[in-house]
Amino acid sequence: MRYTLLQRLRKRLFFNCADVAELFNIKQKSAWVLCNRYVKKGIFIRLKKDTYTLEDNWLVWREEDFLKLSNFLQVPSYISFMTALSFYEVTTQQQRNFFESACIKRTRRLNIKGVVFNFYKLNRKYYFDFIKKNNIFIATKEKAFVDSVYLYSFGKYKLDFNSLDLDKLDKKCITQIIQNYPDKTKSIIKKICRI
Repeated sequence: MRYTLLQRLRKRLFFNCADVAELFNIKQKSAWVLCNRYVKKGIFIRLKKDTYTLEDNWLVWREEDFLKLSNFLQVPSYISFMTALSFYEVTTQQQRNFFESACIKRTRRLNIKGVVFNFYKLNRKYYFDFIKKNNIFIATKEKAFVDSVYLYSFGKYKLDFNSLDLDKLDKKCITQIIQNYPDKTKSIIKKICRI
């Protein structure tokens, strides 16, 4: 019976105790105990406080699923840096089980079952130029580049410039984005992009 009910959770990327309580027709407190028990048994994976996914689902998630989860793990946030540059095929570096996002709360790193989620805090005035694509908040390719160089210019990010295909970036767009950035960041970008 429980196995059949659990199959209904397969359709969800992630869920919480309230969802489990409703599904099993039990009280919230009982659902919390059940979720903890299932985490220990390896049936559920705890993604963050009161958020879970099925272990079976996790094993077959696509990149898009991890990008959605990254947005959810820290709100607000958007996919950026090398993860976005890889998504747009601006870099030859392929990241596996490693996702990077820009946020405004705090810099932090989460490791969930060997998948790493890095969140880099940006000043609110630099938190812009991202879009919603397939329910994923992601920087434009030019903004992902600028975000990367910005942190690099302060020694907070490693960036392999040789892996980047700068011809895939719109230089006029980059010029507009960097207007209010520190001179340190601007000079690196202008030198690299020859703008």
